[in-house]
Amino acid sequence: MSNNITELSPYDIISDLPVNKFENVSVTIIGGGYMGQEYAKALECLNISNVKIITNSKKDPKLFSTKFEYDVLSGGFSKHIKSLNKQDLVIIATPTELLDQACSLCVDCGQTNILIEKPGSLFSENLKLLIQKSKNCRIRVAYNRLCYPNVYLLKELCKKEGVLSCKFDFTEWVHKIPFNVYTDDEYKLWGISNSLHVISLAFELIGMPKNIACFTAGSLAWHPSGSIFVGSGISENDIPFSYHANWESSGRWMVEIMTKSNSYRLMPLETISVCKKGTVDWNPIDFSSTYSKTKPGILEQVVIMLDKNLEQSCPLITLEKALDYNELARKILNY
Repeated sequence: MSNNITELSPYDIISDLPVNKFENVSVTIIGGGYMGQEYAKALECLNISNVKIITNSKKDPKLFSTKFEYDVLSGGFSKHIKSLNKQDLVIIATPTELLDQACSLCVDCGQTNILIEKPGSLFSENLKLLIQKSKNCRIRVAYNRLCYPNVYLLKELCKKEGVLSCKFDFTEWVHKIPFNVYTDDEYKLWGISNSLHVISLAFELIGMPKNIACFTAGSLAWHPSGSIFVGSGISENDIPFSYHANWESSGRWMVEIMTKSNSYRLMPLETISVCKKGTVDWNPIDFSSTYSKTKPGILEQVVIMLDKNLEQSCPLITLEKALDYNELARKILNY
């Protein structure tokens, strides 16, 4: 990678991030579940050995690293955050209902570089409180799909060719949702908890809506606000868009961008395909990534958090932007 990141495109940067200069940093992960373990894998890939994992219950350190002996502290974040030395990075990967509480305590205890799992909170008021108390902190919300290299490649293609319109689908695979695992609020606000992955990605590509018309129909016992969601509008960049999701039928997450030359599709979101103008066939586009052995977007976010200069080209999601996403999801999903 060039030492002068201004010489490179954001796609060049995100697909070839520096991974060999963080051995001496200190990182704490709060949360020992699936996402906590995924972050630990990324830290291991970056050869970071000074890592603490704060968990509720006792867990085998080998769940987090087979290369290093990470320090696993059981008993919950309320017990351990106050005794932490200043860390180069704190990653918050607790259950959703605890994210903002853990983040708030980290701020109170002097931590200033914090990556908090999406959506930060299910509730806008909690995000507003975090914004108010963290003016001197760098807090980013971990929408990992926005750090996919294929998404950055699509951004580059959009800039080159000019976007004409966009459509996206956030149909949920209800048969795959693990019920009786999360809180009732998380299921009732599943659009914020989960569907924002797709919604945020679409609007990162075309700009936030300046006009939007939202319609809902149907209902599910666990998601009473609706089960069918359709709508359309114009983005702040004057790009027309439409969306559709039917949680009672079949389908999958998808974002499609139409340019003056081609149509591009993210389906699944980790890939990119093109349908050239005048044809009907979709063909995959190859792209590069920094490291293929971790969950896409996770290592990328960690590297950007550890090297803030990278945010000049590859910005992460601020609390303010996360609040905008939450409030947009409330409109789209009838909350």
